Amino acid sequence: MSKLPYDTPVRDIQGEDGNLERFQGKVLLVVNTASECGFTSQYAGLEAIYQRYRGDGLEILGFPCSQFGNQEPGSDSQIQEFCTRSYQVSFPMFSKIQVNGDETHPVYQALKSAAPGLLGSKKIKWNFTKFLVGRDGTIVRRFAPITKPEALAAHIEHLLEDK
Repeated sequence: MSKLPYDTPVRDIQGEDGNLERFQGKVLLVVNTASECGFTSQYAGLEAIYQRYRGDGLEILGFPCSQFGNQEPGSDSQIQEFCTRSYQVSFPMFSKIQVNGDETHPVYQALKSAAPGLLGSKKIKWNFTKFLVGRDGTIVRRFAPITKPEALAAHIEHLLEDK
């Protein structure tokens, strides 16, 4: 089983450089997001799941991406303002990245390699593809964009039980 590369450089949505090491030991739900997508309302479900399980060790990591129909056209500050104003998002958000192609962010290279999609495809098909990562960094599973965040509760609870 492949592990999440916690030491990979990332930039948060406020422009601060770092890595994912502060999330070691947590269950992670990693999502590529967009503000002008048919699935954008999933931000509400993601925030609800975050509020429900964050005290138990869940972190949701949002990575905005504009590779699908240019549905994330704004700057990082515009994205942050939209997420906060429209959905009261409090989970960590990161700077806009690419999830497919030559410029694929290393975090997404690892996620896609460890948890391929339908018929073994490694490409991300659309916004709001979700990846579940165990406390030990093992990349456990990929969920399609149509999978609502609330449908992940049992999977999250199972991983949170593994301490």
